[in-house]
Amino acid sequence: MVRGRTARRRALASAAVLLTGALLASCSSDTPPDAPAAAGESQDSGGDKPSKFFERAEYERQLKLGEETPKGPEGKPWEQMLEPQMVSTAQYRKKGQGDDVHLCFSNAGVFNPWRQVGLKTMKAEVKLHEEISDFTVLDAQGKDDKQISDIQELAGNKDCDALIVSPNTTATLTPAVKEACGKLPVIVFDRGVETDCAVTFVNPIGGYGYGAVAADFLVEKVKPKGKILALRISPGVDVLETRWSAAKLAFDKSELDVADVKFTDGDPAKTKSIVADAISRHGSIDGVWMDSGATAVAAVEAFEDAGVDVPPITGEDQQDFLQVWKDKKLTAIAPTYPTFQWRTPVIAALRVLDGKSVPKEWKLPQPTVTQDNLDEYLKDGMPPLHYAMCGCQRMPGFPGDWGGKK
Repeated sequence: MVRGRTARRRALASAAVLLTGALLASCSSDTPPDAPAAAGESQDSGGDKPSKFFERAEYERQLKLGEETPKGPEGKPWEQMLEPQMVSTAQYRKKGQGDDVHLCFSNAGVFNPWRQVGLKTMKAEVKLHEEISDFTVLDAQGKDDKQISDIQELAGNKDCDALIVSPNTTATLTPAVKEACGKLPVIVFDRGVETDCAVTFVNPIGGYGYGAVAADFLVEKVKPKGKILALRISPGVDVLETRWSAAKLAFDKSELDVADVKFTDGDPAKTKSIVADAISRHGSIDGVWMDSGATAVAAVEAFEDAGVDVPPITGEDQQDFLQVWKDKKLTAIAPTYPTFQWRTPVIAALRVLDGKSVPKEWKLPQPTVTQDNLDEYLKDGMPPLHYAMCGCQRMPGFPGDWGGKK
């Protein structure tokens, strides 16, 4: 079993190495009986009800995708595809209006560093295409009701040729996306919705792959009976729910004890408080699993403040965590939800408007930062909240437009 987990993690890590070398230049009603507990049922135990977000077939597919070699141009993971099932877009081919394209984007918001880096990268991608004459972006500010209104406005009144949507939440945004699909080609990315009406859904391997890589790492590094603290952001978002589903499945099969499952709201101060409380109540914490690495540095600091060693911990490709990892010689791993995916919807929209086929689900690679390739992703001069997997290193304006030093 350990050998299988190691193979999966090495496969993802290998993909990361290949990527670095180049850059440096729907909910299921048929839940299986062994599905993980619902993440939002109890902040302490993770709940004891089946998670509606867990789908056994999709879980197994994502783990398999982590071992696949993507198709597409080498060194451009934002254009690569994993097991693509191509669909015709001839019906959306733009005719009779010259080469000008009005591209529109309904964004859930820029309420965290990952999304801020992503939007900068998307705007840089837009600038690479002269045929895009207008790029309209509406920011929902993390509010479902505003995004519903934004989508209706863009689909009905803005003369958009194609609409890109990054949903704030999964179920609530579904009706608005479905309505928009009847008016113009829609490209969904990042978070999903409960309809397949979009021409393509752009996303990396997925939450199951992310969660499993992080959990498998802790299963290997933490001694049996060790206490695990699981830190989550919030319930109800598919990419986060599936991360926890896969992790809980791995932990349930291991000899580790998940002592606490707590929601941090992505707040560093709250994260430090949660970690300090867990150390106080349990005497020790032997490993930390996170469904997002944005507050990983805060978690590290909490252990230091308590005067105890930092246990094996999972984070993400945010520069501050990578720097702390190296400086403090942590035992760590960083699965990623790569920000280079923000480039792909623009490319997909132009393909659709040109009548070229696209994958119905555009699955992108999902590299992992490990001890072996850490130095390749840690970049001097980049701001602490920059994400290494931006795919932006060779774009005009880098590093300055991303806040880095030239």
